[in-house]
Amino acid sequence: MVRPVSPTLPRIRVLATGGTIAGAQTPSTTLRAGSGARSYKAAVFSVDALVAAVPQLGELARLDVDQVAAIGSQDMDEATWRKLAARTQAALDEHGIAGAVITHGTDTMEETAFFLNLVVRSEKPVVLVGAMRPATAISADGPMNLYNAVAVAAHPEARGRGVLVVANDEIHFAREVAKTNTTQVGTFRATARGLAGLVNAGRLHFYAPPVRRHTAQSEFSLEGVSALPRVDIVYAYAGMGRELIDAAVRAGARGLVLAGVGDGNLTATVLGAAAEAAKAGVAVVRSSRTGGGVVERNIEIDDDKLGFIASDELNPQKARVLLMLGLTRTRDVRALQEMFFTY
Repeated sequence: MVRPVSPTLPRIRVLATGGTIAGAQTPSTTLRAGSGARSYKAAVFSVDALVAAVPQLGELARLDVDQVAAIGSQDMDEATWRKLAARTQAALDEHGIAGAVITHGTDTMEETAFFLNLVVRSEKPVVLVGAMRPATAISADGPMNLYNAVAVAAHPEARGRGVLVVANDEIHFAREVAKTNTTQVGTFRATARGLAGLVNAGRLHFYAPPVRRHTAQSEFSLEGVSALPRVDIVYAYAGMGRELIDAAVRAGARGLVLAGVGDGNLTATVLGAAAEAAKAGVAVVRSSRTGGGVVERNIEIDDDKLGFIASDELNPQKARVLLMLGLTRTRDVRALQEMFFTY
């Protein structure tokens, strides 16, 4: 028997975009042992079905639902980002809404979370949640993840902490979180500054607040923005030539994020091509493919001389998000660099 929802509970808007959390297993014809147990299609179940599968949510909050999209997050794109941001902002602007939970695939969750962390203007909690196993899998992780996400969004102490990601009993800051494993439920890791907290069956333990600017203090806005500037990521490797840099510039990229080796380093050939691009007005950010650490300015590469931007702590995919938004405000390299030190 489901207990009635108390009218004194906070109202939470659940915005769904699809992903594995809404996925269902499909028959497999592969010959590899165990493949049939793992094959699935994302975004099969609606947000109503996800909420109905966890009746205990009624003990935490009064839920409104909004099906924004129904895709695997590998198909997340800029248009859906802008749509999701607008619907999230509209929800948070409602007087009776205490916070928002967004169901999302894990593949690009860190990028969506960081994007929202930069463009949503509210102190109210925004929590992204997903799953590594589809809803029909043995020991699906989605129901508990969703329960914990609603618990976080409904908690007063979640206010003012920026956009959060909840998975596997952990609470992550949008800026710090990264997906680090292809299949394991513990895929998300805090890459630089540690966890935002823990949540165990709805019981919260918050740690230190975020240290970089976000949400209500952000300078970024999507008002009047119909499309974001094109920014491409180019992955560095041993013996790399200039062809990928040149191709991105020819395709109309206004910004480039170079996933360099080590501390954002590049071959001499690539360095020359990137310097030419920067001189031509393309914003060039040096990030790193290593998965952790700080990309410093002017260590082995003279960023001041070449007109480059150092990504600081941001991985390539998050550096791309910040550069896209930064280019809506300025093309000045110094101003863009300051954004990477600020957000």
